[in-house]
Amino acid sequence: MPISRRGFLVAGAAGAAAVATQAVPGVASAAGRERYSWRNAEIVGGGFVPGIVFNQTEPGLAYARTDIGGAYRWDRRRERWVPLLDWVGWEQWGWTGVASIATDPVETDRVYAAVGTYTNDWDPSPGAILRSRDRGATWKASPLPFKLGGNMPGRGIGERLVIDPNRNSVLYLAAPSGNGLWRSTNSGVAWAKVESFPNVGNFVPDPNDVGGYNGDNQGVLFVVFDPRTGGRNRATKTIYVGVADTGNILYRSTDAGATWERVAGQPTGYLPHKGVLDHEGGFLYLATSNTAGPYDGSKGQVWKLDTATGAWTDITPMPHDWWEAEVGYSGLTIDRQNPGTLMVATQIKWWPDVIFFRTTDGGATWTRSWELGNWPERNDRFTIDITEAPWLTWNNTPALPERAPKLGWMTESLEIDPFNSDHLLYGTGATIYGTDNLTDWDAGGTIQISVRARGLEETAVLDLISPPVGAQLISAVGDVGGFIHSDFTKPGLMFANPTFGSTTSLDFAQLLPSTIVRVGNPSGSSIHFGISTDGGATWTPAGAEPAGVTAGGNVAVSADGTRVVWSPDGAAPHYSADGGATWTAVSGLTGGVVQADRVSATFYAYSGGVFHTSTDGGASFAATAAAGLPASNVRFAAVPGVAGDIWLAGGSATGEYGLWHSTDGGATFAKVASVEEADNIGFGRPAPGRSYPTLFSSAKVDGVRGIFRSDDKGRRWTRVNDDDHQWAWTGAAITGDPRVYGRVYVATNGRGVIVGDRR
Repeated sequence: MPISRRGFLVAGAAGAAAVATQAVPGVASAAGRERYSWRNAEIVGGGFVPGIVFNQTEPGLAYARTDIGGAYRWDRRRERWVPLLDWVGWEQWGWTGVASIATDPVETDRVYAAVGTYTNDWDPSPGAILRSRDRGATWKASPLPFKLGGNMPGRGIGERLVIDPNRNSVLYLAAPSGNGLWRSTNSGVAWAKVESFPNVGNFVPDPNDVGGYNGDNQGVLFVVFDPRTGGRNRATKTIYVGVADTGNILYRSTDAGATWERVAGQPTGYLPHKGVLDHEGGFLYLATSNTAGPYDGSKGQVWKLDTATGAWTDITPMPHDWWEAEVGYSGLTIDRQNPGTLMVATQIKWWPDVIFFRTTDGGATWTRSWELGNWPERNDRFTIDITEAPWLTWNNTPALPERAPKLGWMTESLEIDPFNSDHLLYGTGATIYGTDNLTDWDAGGTIQISVRARGLEETAVLDLISPPVGAQLISAVGDVGGFIHSDFTKPGLMFANPTFGSTTSLDFAQLLPSTIVRVGNPSGSSIHFGISTDGGATWTPAGAEPAGVTAGGNVAVSADGTRVVWSPDGAAPHYSADGGATWTAVSGLTGGVVQADRVSATFYAYSGGVFHTSTDGGASFAATAAAGLPASNVRFAAVPGVAGDIWLAGGSATGEYGLWHSTDGGATFAKVASVEEADNIGFGRPAPGRSYPTLFSSAKVDGVRGIFRSDDKGRRWTRVNDDDHQWAWTGAAITGDPRVYGRVYVATNGRGVIVGDRR
């Protein structure tokens, strides 16, 4: 699951106890605009799906939420997920972290999303409730006076945002960070704190991490309505609320939220992750764990409350003397056609695999998705087809009892279709899986699981290259390595030998483009560097590495492919003249970003506001006299076909920020006056009748943020995206296609690789 830890300045919101609606910020027209069509270079999945929600009254209507990649609606006709938040812009980037989603059971065109990525200062923007009356085609926003944590610990708990099934104008939000329980009585337009709710929670994953990623109070966790206690247009009277307080995990109201009491006899010691109510028998089920997840959880229980008698029953599916010290529970679902049938998942079990448990008698007995046979064999009740995303093995062939692909991990979303007992969807740290023969489990049969993530693209893309020959696009991707694409409608080929968890940088030799280098963070090895001489079909890992390397960093290869300069994390820059077999320390440079000239043997580097050049194949670097460059957040690139021609983008709102151009190998730079801000630069095929490459940048021009193209060396810029296609933060990388005029590839932080073509 990709984790972004950026911190850009975003406008604040009101801090009053009650908040009202605001319009979603629009984007004005920039000087010059061209119509483009947009699609993904498909990877199919790639990130954590912490929540899947079926509508309870309309068959086939379902939504999925992701931690940094927005929300999706299932298109049953096309069998694809449709992205719903691509309109989120640069300044509201945190709105792509979806903490909860709710689909209206009365007016089924209505859908709501609770958005906000971090509760600490990584995201300076408060959270919001987004509401739509057309299934997510358009949205309005109600800002909240606090933050939400769509990518924080506990993001698989919930759902936090819930609609009253009897009076659908009433919604509740279980808030993190000690902000309590909130309610809207006008379909999500205005929100106010439920002052009578008695417990704001107290569980903090790491109390010593004050202000950090693990330092926030998990707060109020989920809301469950008992629909039997209301009527059409009459608010549901009985409501259950889970709280992150291991001594007081469950509260109940029997007067539509006016007053609350701690449910008597409740279990203690663990956090409640999920709560589901048997709407026929009146049983409330809880899955609990000792942590907030999603990466951990070593103890937990499953409980059943008879809401009529108040009796609690421990129905944990594993004997306590064996498994209690090894697993917590999270994913929990009920079969609405047969409410005595439930499934629950271990919250996390990295080795050898997650376990699903299924009961058809309300938890009295359970069967499991797999069990050990004669060591190390295991007996699976399932098969998995990963044809839609073959990279899900991560190039692994593990020893039994582990398998590749795994049944799952981080399985906090586990949902049986309320209209079809055979249909199950569940999320993992990288995809959505599903089956259509679930009830065969009960007869001792084998269920067929397959990838159900087509259309859902949730990767953080760190770098992009488009060589003039061979594969159309090669991507460096967080958490799932990277891919080679020749056909954008199919998952690309995942890098192997070495396999990286995250690829951090890529480059190709301009005059010998079949030579490609990449660096990244290892997965199952200690190798951070790989080189290919056949366009990425095969790779050779580094024969040795500089001492102290901790992460991939940045890499460049000379135009003729004979020299490589690597600026890794944890070690000084080094160069290699033998394809990574040996490395020699660079002189005159302590770190920073490195790039190669696209014609000559010159290398360039940028570090701390100073531009450097090397004319001896990267052996030594010298600072140039270039002045006025930004101090940080810089990305630059040399122009194909023109020696010494360099474009540099970057900076911040508190200092120099924009786009600079050098035609003398970095000795001097001139700032491009028409570009107010720029965060990256890329080159594509020249416009018809021109010889100089097309420029692309994620930039701000004429006061408008967007994706811009220039056909005339940066004199004039045309915005090529529109208000419906913004993809939040797009600063990591951009490149044009040297073979197709106007085509642009955009790296996003959670929506994968975006491909744009002129219409």
